[in-house]
Amino acid sequence: MKIFPASQLIINADGSVFHLHIRPEHLADKVILVGDQDRVNIVASFYDKGSIECDIQSREFHTITGRYHGKRISCISTGIGTDNCDIVLNELDALANIDFATRTEKDVHRQLEIVRIGTSGAMQEDVPLGAFLASVKSVGFDGVLAFYPHRDEIVDLGFEQALVDYIGYPKKAAVPYIIAADAELIERVAGDDMMRGCTIAANGFYGPQGRELRAGLAVPDMNEKISAFRYEGQRITNYEMEGSAIASLAKLMGHKAMTVCCIIAHRKAEAANTDYKPRVRELIQTVLDRI
Repeated sequence: MKIFPASQLIINADGSVFHLHIRPEHLADKVILVGDQDRVNIVASFYDKGSIECDIQSREFHTITGRYHGKRISCISTGIGTDNCDIVLNELDALANIDFATRTEKDVHRQLEIVRIGTSGAMQEDVPLGAFLASVKSVGFDGVLAFYPHRDEIVDLGFEQALVDYIGYPKKAAVPYIIAADAELIERVAGDDMMRGCTIAANGFYGPQGRELRAGLAVPDMNEKISAFRYEGQRITNYEMEGSAIASLAKLMGHKAMTVCCIIAHRKAEAANTDYKPRVRELIQTVLDRI
């Protein structure tokens, strides 16, 4: 029997997990992840009246668990970046599948359904501002998955190699990985009215997404190459910053996960919509209806 010592799984004095500061009983089977901690309040504003069980803030991690039309849902903010998602996914799995009293793995695996709701920048001309786009595959520029075993068993190695060769990816950077979202969750949440695509989860907002300020770029034409890239009929549709770690760690741990974003910027047209919040509210309600 594997025991998880205090140095591996830090449990706070109140019985909550170290970063999220929530206890196992606070976690629902259905989980919505958002980057912005203020967006948790927006999600919770749709919950059934009087149904909120917990409202806990710790650093950038804000959790509210309640019910939407009777469905028990936890909404948690991750902050920005896949490094934060590594914390969130590991702690969610610990809450679900480790007995905090004995520090041992539970006999029965609890599977979570995890949907990230985010905002994103489009890379293709036919992906319009305001579109809802579900990431059938995430392209991880972050390197998080390399620290876990079985990487090559869960990624699309052919897609990965073709992308690296085509764009001339920096040799000293972490090799991109391509991970599929849960197919059933994509079909249920995206339905027949959302776009589908392959989404880069960048490990930064500026250089890693081809934005050039004073520091310059190692691959100045990377975005042009990314837009033109095709592999077996697939193309890269948009940028965001968290989906790859969520999809890959969920798959390794036996959970279902996907990302859906509202397109608020268009990289090729150099356009952006700063009045996107009403459209994001529509996306939130749609996900709540379908999760």
